[in-house]
Amino acid sequence: MRRGERVCTLAGMRLLDRYLLRELLVPLAYCLVGFLMLWITSDLFANLGDLQRKKLQAGDIAEFYFVQVPEILVLILPIALLLALLYALTNHARHHEITAIRAAGVSLWRLSAPYFAVGLLSGAGLFVLNEYFVPDSSDASERIKLRYDPKSTGNAPGNRVRNLGFTNAREGRVWKIGMYNSDTAEMSNPQVFWRQPDGSQLWVTAERAVYTNGFWLFLNARQYRESAQTNTLLEPLVQTNALALPQLTETPEEIKSEIRIGGAISLKRARKADLPIAEIRNYLRLHPNPTASDSAWLNTKLQGRLAAPWTCLVVVLIALPFGAASGRRNVFVGVASSIVLCFSFFVLQQLGLALGAGGHLPPWLGAWTPNIVFTLTGLVMSARMR
Repeated sequence: MRRGERVCTLAGMRLLDRYLLRELLVPLAYCLVGFLMLWITSDLFANLGDLQRKKLQAGDIAEFYFVQVPEILVLILPIALLLALLYALTNHARHHEITAIRAAGVSLWRLSAPYFAVGLLSGAGLFVLNEYFVPDSSDASERIKLRYDPKSTGNAPGNRVRNLGFTNAREGRVWKIGMYNSDTAEMSNPQVFWRQPDGSQLWVTAERAVYTNGFWLFLNARQYRESAQTNTLLEPLVQTNALALPQLTETPEEIKSEIRIGGAISLKRARKADLPIAEIRNYLRLHPNPTASDSAWLNTKLQGRLAAPWTCLVVVLIALPFGAASGRRNVFVGVASSIVLCFSFFVLQQLGLALGAGGHLPPWLGAWTPNIVFTLTGLVMSARMR
């Protein structure tokens, strides 16, 4: 092929890509806005009475739903992408545009390159929202909901935890904290004790502790040693206004993970959005040898978080054979197909997560099963397309 022909071919492909993107992004924007409004409206009708009982005003309710937008987007993005793809592809097939493009020598996979680009960017956006925005939005919406609740009067604010206790099983340290502020990493009345190589235990108590310059600084602190022998008194070692202990390796991020996940494990009902990958890994660093049931539950959650962003690419693979098949079909066929596909994916996803969390399947298989099944289905069906 001569240079001029190659330039014309590249220019034509760029024009085709822009056309296909435009025809996809417009319905995608409509779907996202429509689903977002539908979700907020339906939730408002269902929970308006509860919000009013908690004394929330119109501005508070608007703020409550505004901070929930990242969490809602994570849920509706794959569905909106699937519906938009099926609508766009069905519309192209209905007007024989896909047949004409493929007759010009453009393969199905090259034709779908803009769709895969959108799927990849959507997956990246879903990952960022899930890991960096959704956990904070969940906490913020809960604080707004309880802003005027009389039952919360006298309780610690949402960023403070009373009577926090946890064990660093990795290094054998036990922490007991009267009050912990997860925003500032400040402790009130902390106690820490851990065993030494000679069998004795070191104890540290203080009025306050702060995390600064990468280590814990205990204020108005006392340090004791407990002998390995039984029935012995604590031996005072240090009493000082400020005691730096860089050997205590627990970080505020790990303690925050302990707060979130420790309670979630005891209830086994934490929402997917409440467990970012970083927090799960922090918790596993503090507890390297959890029980079999806790390990299955945690690792299934971790694998589920890793699998979630790839759902957007799976959506593209499964939409291609359903939407790009030749024939004059009504565009509402795409809507019906998206409902069936979403329901099937959701059922398979929940079944896989339940089996993985229950220890009946390896965690990775339980979490990745819907992606694997729908990817293989999409590849096989696309290969059979004429």
